[in-house]
Amino acid sequence: MTGNNDPAQIPARPTTPRPAKASMPVVTMIGGGQLARMTHQAAVALGQTLRVLSGTADEPAAQVSPDVVLGSHTDLDALRRAAVGSNALTFDHEHVPTEHLEVLVAEGVNVQPPPHALIFAQDKLLMRRKLAELGAPVPAYAEVTWAEDVVRFGAEHGWPLVIKATRGGYDGRGVWITDDQDEAEAIVTEQLNKGVPLIVEEMVSMRRELSAMVARSPFGQGATWPVVETVQRNGQCAVVIAPAPELSSAVAEEAEQLALRIASELGVVGSMAVELFETTDGTLSSTSWRCARTIPVTGRWTAPAPLSSNNICARFSTTRSETPRRSLLSP
Repeated sequence: MTGNNDPAQIPARPTTPRPAKASMPVVTMIGGGQLARMTHQAAVALGQTLRVLSGTADEPAAQVSPDVVLGSHTDLDALRRAAVGSNALTFDHEHVPTEHLEVLVAEGVNVQPPPHALIFAQDKLLMRRKLAELGAPVPAYAEVTWAEDVVRFGAEHGWPLVIKATRGGYDGRGVWITDDQDEAEAIVTEQLNKGVPLIVEEMVSMRRELSAMVARSPFGQGATWPVVETVQRNGQCAVVIAPAPELSSAVAEEAEQLALRIASELGVVGSMAVELFETTDGTLSSTSWRCARTIPVTGRWTAPAPLSSNNICARFSTTRSETPRRSLLSP
């Protein structure tokens, strides 16, 4: 072992972050969770600086990032402070108010994915309408304004059915499956009285759940990772099998092309996962999408597993090209 090992002569670790070099791109990420922490790891290797807006100093990304702004993602002033001097602003979750992001865009901040794309990840009713508009396969659905809407839907499409909160629900929260009309009416009445907007959907007869993750550059280039199978436990993604076993090449291609088309139509820059059901007859039914600069839950395996992580692929600075399994040019 060589070098100076005398503790008295080793410079003390600085207590404040060193200033970033002028040539080093700065990406601001709203949210200091574990996904932001993963992105920080990729930023180090890429010679970029990741600034995080964190609710507290002990959130996962705030523990490792040298550039932390403390504040809430719902506070416009905090968002402005975090955006100062950054090359791009993005988020590790989809709960940032889009009206705040619209203000930042108007003030010249490079928000990616843009708020007009993020809104569809926040609102399930808007998402369903957009998917239908794009010609994507979607289950039958309807907006719920009173209990009778669910009763009529059940009479038309059959029971059981699925009632969902249009906003805020995730990891099994805000989802109710019922085959009983009285129970459905009680659920709807209770939730609407709480001010929770709802939709109702037919229950898809599915074989399994799939996820197609893509990345898209600011120049319209799109790339895909292999379609994966996801296993849910208590409403949460517990296992991801990559690639999805025994998935036909035709169905995999359909899922990848659908994800690329949605990303292109919405103008997404960064990574996005489209979550799907493979039905018992072998067709696909799109359930939702997640768009973010960092790793969607069903795509976390792409950070350590393949040669190219999605953080590298979805980078905002495009001085070199490191692509996943397939690289395509979105229309």
